[in-house]
Amino acid sequence: MSTAALPPKTCTIERLVTKQEDIDRVLRGEKTATRRNGRYADPGEKLVLGSQTFEVTRVYQQSLGELTDEHARTEGFATMEQYKEYILSLHAGMPWIPQAKVWVHEFKAI
Repeated sequence: MSTAALPPKTCTIERLVTKQEDIDRVLRGEKTATRRNGRYADPGEKLVLGSQTFEVTRVYQQSLGELTDEHARTEGFATMEQYKEYILSLHAGMPWIPQAKVWVHEFKAI
């Protein structure tokens, strides 16, 4: 999906990665993607965490039911179950609905 085909952003890139444990995962190179309910960035946008700059390389939608252990590893977790437990711990009472869509933001250090 090209940037022109993406819907408007629902938030700013500065809100993409905000939890300190997630920031630490990114800075250690363990986390190269983040999933959000809205779209926070366009491909090519830059995010600064600590003294490191990251560039968003890809933005696309994915359903929670599509997530695999490989996807969980891009989030900094060894397994899908660990990632799911982490997300649900952040959002008390939120159900995990396999059909629910999230926006995936992939990034790399530059």
